[in-house]
Amino acid sequence: MDLDSWQQDLRADFPIFQSFPGTAYLDSAATSQKPRAVLDAVTGYLTTGNANAARGTYPWANRTTARIEETRDQLRRFLGAPEPSGVHFVSGATEGLRAVARDWLAPLLRDGDEIVVPYADHSATVLPWQEAAALAPGRVTLVPMPYDAAHDYDYTRLAELVGPRTRMIAATHVHHVYGNDMNIHRLRAAAGPEVPICLDAAQSVGHLPIALGTLDVDFLVFSGHKAMALPGTGAVWSRDVRGPAFAPGGWAGTPNTAGIVSLAAAMTWLDRAGLDRIEEWNRALATRITEALAKMPAYEVLGCQTSLADPAVQQRQSIVTFRHREIGSNDLGFILAGDDLLVRADGHCQGPRGEPTASVRVSLHVYNTVHEVDRLLHALSALDQ
Repeated sequence: MDLDSWQQDLRADFPIFQSFPGTAYLDSAATSQKPRAVLDAVTGYLTTGNANAARGTYPWANRTTARIEETRDQLRRFLGAPEPSGVHFVSGATEGLRAVARDWLAPLLRDGDEIVVPYADHSATVLPWQEAAALAPGRVTLVPMPYDAAHDYDYTRLAELVGPRTRMIAATHVHHVYGNDMNIHRLRAAAGPEVPICLDAAQSVGHLPIALGTLDVDFLVFSGHKAMALPGTGAVWSRDVRGPAFAPGGWAGTPNTAGIVSLAAAMTWLDRAGLDRIEEWNRALATRITEALAKMPAYEVLGCQTSLADPAVQQRQSIVTFRHREIGSNDLGFILAGDDLLVRADGHCQGPRGEPTASVRVSLHVYNTVHEVDRLLHALSALDQ
């Protein structure tokens, strides 16, 4: 089966596109659409065995408890995680990052410690570490993560910044504005062998294969709703080697059982679809957009400029963000929505050292088609003046 027919078969799995065949949904970095297998799994669970987990001994409760534990094991395999390691379900990446910062890191901090913070990434990768520093006794310094001209992390400069009082490095796997893989495979060498690393994988889980056995990070956090599961679910994976084992604080309460069921179904669907092929498809669509926009003088594509002439320099995983030089980004978003092209147009929740003005973000997934991308480019070219 060629890539086009493979993609068409996968797109047919999404009921929302059967309901709205003329709408191009280009905002998957905000939330992904859900395949029928996920919707059916949730409906099946809620109509044939809905019960609370770890609260009863009758069959429905036991099955729910078992499904949650099975999903922990499935997630370890899905992430290529070494054993043993921890999996804790949370409401999403923001809660997960706060839990790592507040419940794990803050109690370990002492006066004079340092945290490396990526101030040009999503604000959810900034605010939790500020909170942890505020909870610590004495003064904790937040060290800005260095970036290079291509908006990648500058690992040479980072290695110079890491010292004996560095207690955490926060990082992002795929940037939510520029779409580039932040070359996390280079991070451990720059950090040294002892410093814990917390990775925001909200834009990579469900979009590309992840092998935690080769990414030597200590925490990986993601949101399920961006990986084809329901909103309100996500996970913190913890290596539990550098420092105490991670455990969220407070009372656990009732887990989001339907959300966890949806996450298990989403991982099964993504595995069957093939994450390597999904990554290839999304990269190809992103390259098609950047190559076309680079020839339109009215547009400024954000991120690595060298890649506009040579996409191999920095391939965007599934996200392309740009501005029109005359039309405001919010206005451009409304114009595109009028053509049933659904994009995001705002500041994209970027941290304090991110882009100073709004932009238009196109974010793709495997259900997007070449025809949809060409519709977008046709609409943009009509405004290229």
